[in-house]
Amino acid sequence: MDASSLSKAKDPDLAASFVALQRAAQIARETAIQTNTGIVIMREGKIVHVSAQELIAEKHLKATSE
Repeated sequence: MDASSLSKAKDPDLAASFVALQRAAQIARETAIQTNTGIVIMREGKIVHVSAQELIAEKHLKATSE
């Protein structure tokens, strides 16, 4: 199931779950930055360890591109 099918789900809880997952991921990133720890994520189908420094760099890159 992908994001577009989740947003079209008949069950309102299921429809809102994708947004909740995105919010939880953002909170995890912010917590990792605050505690100077890394996180483990899935990128392009591979498990990747991302350091706090990488998260900070990604955050700055995203802020400058908006």
